[in-house]
Amino acid sequence: MKFVMMGSGGVGGYFGARLAAAGEEVGFVARGAHLDAMEKNGLKVQSGLGDVCIDIGQGAQANPDPAALGVPDVVFICVKLDDTQGACDLIGPIVGPDTLVISLQNGVEAEAILIDAFGAERVGGGISYIAASVPAPGRIAHGGTMARIQLGELSGGTSPRIDACAAAFARAGVDVEACPDVILAMWQKFTFLVGLSATTTLTGLGIGAIRSDPDRRAFLGAVIGEAVAVARARGIDLAENYADDRMAFTDTLPEDMTSSMYHDFCADRPLEVGWLSGAVARMGAELGVETPVNATVYAALKHRVKSRA
Repeated sequence: MKFVMMGSGGVGGYFGARLAAAGEEVGFVARGAHLDAMEKNGLKVQSGLGDVCIDIGQGAQANPDPAALGVPDVVFICVKLDDTQGACDLIGPIVGPDTLVISLQNGVEAEAILIDAFGAERVGGGISYIAASVPAPGRIAHGGTMARIQLGELSGGTSPRIDACAAAFARAGVDVEACPDVILAMWQKFTFLVGLSATTTLTGLGIGAIRSDPDRRAFLGAVIGEAVAVARARGIDLAENYADDRMAFTDTLPEDMTSSMYHDFCADRPLEVGWLSGAVARMGAELGVETPVNATVYAALKHRVKSRA
């Protein structure tokens, strides 16, 4: 299969490199020093699941212009959420009648933007579970050993195109699931990510210090609980004890685990809080669900938002 990774940072770089190493045709949309390093020395992935180096020009391409990469079977959107519309504009020329476009971003709102741009028939659902970053141009650092993908049709179930995409990831050694309810899976990730992102960013602490302190643990629980309430009001069939289940899940995580929003905060980059706690507060207001904690998180951090109101 032919893939294009729209964004070659931690997520796009890692999963694209795995696909390319397994013999799939992969195009990376990259720019600047990262692109220069990839073209000169290849894309190097350091991972507890095994290192890999992809030579650009040997089954993999890299270019700042998606049009130079040709029409693929699948485009994965791997940019920050604020850049989603811009990414759609860039990849427009390579989205053919049979191209599948899948977001591997955070949040639960990117798919609507993709559908507006390309039509519902060209958009699938995807969720990535990975901690990966770009410590230097041309390098991807994978933290831990979790690197998982879920894929599905937004209308529910799987399909030949979803199954083919999942099979390519499986051949690449990636933990992948063709998901029967990808919308539910998106919200399951979202409700936890909202809590992790809010608490680690505002406190500057890892999850271990948050879960072990009664006040901070209550803060985390409140953020997650509001997100779960909004999900249910949206018709998402989360289990009755889902919020408690997510709190128990935090007790299994590495003590120093933080979030991508925390790292963006530390690096003085724009934050995705408008798509996380801000989205919970916005949807809550529309649905009549009170979300005072998430509204406060957004109010505290919105000065670091790039473009999301």
